[in-house]
Amino acid sequence: MNPLIAPSVLAANFANLQSEIEMLNASQADWIHFDVMDGVFVPNISFGFPILEAVNKYAQKVLDVHLMIREPERYIETFKKSGADSITVHYEACTHLHRTIQQIKDTGCKAGVALNPHTPVYLLEDIISEVDLVLIMSVNPGFGGQKFIENTYRKIENLKSLINDRQASALIQIDGGVNQSNALALLQKGADVLVAGNFVFSSPDPIQTISDLKQLSF
Repeated sequence: MNPLIAPSVLAANFANLQSEIEMLNASQADWIHFDVMDGVFVPNISFGFPILEAVNKYAQKVLDVHLMIREPERYIETFKKSGADSITVHYEACTHLHRTIQQIKDTGCKAGVALNPHTPVYLLEDIISEVDLVLIMSVNPGFGGQKFIENTYRKIENLKSLINDRQASALIQIDGGVNQSNALALLQKGADVLVAGNFVFSSPDPIQTISDLKQLSF
């Protein structure tokens, strides 16, 4: 089985965003990962609806939107209208997580929940059967290029056990510090989807880098 690869446009060249999206279209990438940051939930600001709409004009892949924002429920409908195919919200940002997950599903999008590095997997016991994916942050959210957190491997194992125990079907997505040195180990522990930002976009041959990740089998 081969992983799903979701390059993160947070690491793309924004001055040539159309060409970067066209490169991803021509690659073996499965999804395009789109990070939204509000400067409140995380200490950085990225981009929002206008950029997603621009990406959507050219993207031929699934648009995988990751909301690192407070009160994400206020914006679900607009992200859907702007082009999102999948929307992931943070456990830590949602007062009524079940309601927010249902809100995402009601738009027709796939629904995901993300966990920060300090948040334990067991907190998802009552929601795991409702979500399409769980995103494990393997760095602290907010900035690209951070060092991978080794405890991620244990969290993947715990999450895989929870999914199996509940006979759920959620995919496990890993976001942060993914590269050639840890990708296979992540897959062997149970990851299904790899988000890669700097590793792809700083590569001299991004299409080949994506292909190399895609060809990993587990």
